[in-house]
Amino acid sequence: MNTTSPFSFPPLPDLKSLPAWLQPPAWLVTQMQQRMVLVLNHVLQQEPEAMARLLRQKGRVMLVEYAPIAIKFIVTPAGLLDLASDQAASDLTLSVVDTDPMQLLQAAVQGEKPAIQIQGDVQLAAEVNWLVDHVRWDAEEDLSRIMGDATAHKLVQGLRSLGQALKKFAPPFVTPRTAPQSTAASTAVHSA
Repeated sequence: MNTTSPFSFPPLPDLKSLPAWLQPPAWLVTQMQQRMVLVLNHVLQQEPEAMARLLRQKGRVMLVEYAPIAIKFIVTPAGLLDLASDQAASDLTLSVVDTDPMQLLQAAVQGEKPAIQIQGDVQLAAEVNWLVDHVRWDAEEDLSRIMGDATAHKLVQGLRSLGQALKKFAPPFVTPRTAPQSTAASTAVHSA
C-alpha cells in the first residue's frame, strides 16, 4: 500500500548551501540579534528563578549556532542576556545538528526540541537546559496588556487550536531523518 502523500513537497536546501547573495546584510543581522536579546530578556524577567540561575553564571559566554547563523550571548550581572563581542571566547557552544528547515519545523509543530550538539561548560549547559525546560513566554498575559483580557484569550485559544491542527497535518508531509552523531569525547548530542 502506498502511504506517501500526494502533496509531498520537494526538500528545501540546507541553510549552509545558500549562495552568498542570499545572505542578509551585516546590519540586518545585528538588528535582528538585538531584537532577539530584547525578547529573551523580556521572557526571562517574568521568571525570577531564571534570572537567579543566570546570575550565578554572570560573565559567561554562550555561542548558539544554526547553519550559517551564529550568535554569542553573555550573561550580565543582572541575570539577563546581552550580545557578546565576536572576539569573546565561548564557555558553551550549542549547535543545532539538523539544518533541514522542514525537519525543524516538524519538530517544533510536534512540540519536540531539535537535536543539539553541546560542547563546553557542564554547569552552564545545565542552567541553559533548566531554562529551556521551565521558562515559557506567557503570550496571553502580554497580549492582554495591549488588547484586553477577553480578546487576548480568544486569540491565544485560536492559535493553540491552529497549532493542534498543524500537529495532525504536518507529519504526512515530512519524513523523519536521523541526526548524525558526533564521535568526539567532549561533545554530546541530545535534545536540549
